[in-house]
Amino acid sequence: MDDLTIYRDPPSHGPLPPALEAERMAALVSSRLCHDIVSPLGAIGNGLELLQLSGAFPGIAACDEMQLIVESVEAARARVRWFRMAFGHAAADQRLSLAELSALLADVEKGGRIRLRLDAGGDLPRIEARMILLGLMCLETAMPWGGSVLICRGASGWRLVAEASRTRLDPALWSWLDADPGRERPEPTSSEVHFPLLAGFARAANRPLAWELDETGGEIAF
Repeated sequence: MDDLTIYRDPPSHGPLPPALEAERMAALVSSRLCHDIVSPLGAIGNGLELLQLSGAFPGIAACDEMQLIVESVEAARARVRWFRMAFGHAAADQRLSLAELSALLADVEKGGRIRLRLDAGGDLPRIEARMILLGLMCLETAMPWGGSVLICRGASGWRLVAEASRTRLDPALWSWLDADPGRERPEPTSSEVHFPLLAGFARAANRPLAWELDETGGEIAF
């Protein structure tokens, strides 16, 4: 008899786990990537610090080339921490102090064109911190030539108020932040993914978004 290959179903060990939602899967992947990247960046930063303190290379700490490398590494570390907070997983019971958020904003501000000011007290849920950072990225997209953003918390929630000499108006892209989840919208590029993510996280947290944008600024509130 000819040899036959018999294919059998694998043994069943109970029902398969439900598929993860795309947004949650993206958040978990982002957390993993940022966690794995921030460690070697930290090691590079520590190595540069030791090199500056070493007597084997006198004057290296003051040279322009070393300063450029140090500033670039610090900017990369700050941006990865930002991405980890904005795109990563946030549990419902996790909280963040305003001092931590302020330090993160200050680190990122050093290497960008946007001036940031935080006016709030107490601490906040990690979910809200994630929405603040994603909202700032939306405003950053609208202000490629620079500007300023005030982040403040009032009785009705958070407001991100932006001012600039001019903005890049893109109503179709900003329509991702509108309330209607079934409305057809243009697919964002990788540099615009924060718009649908902010909208999705806001719906999941039951935090309705409001926004406006004109030629000299804009606002996002939740």
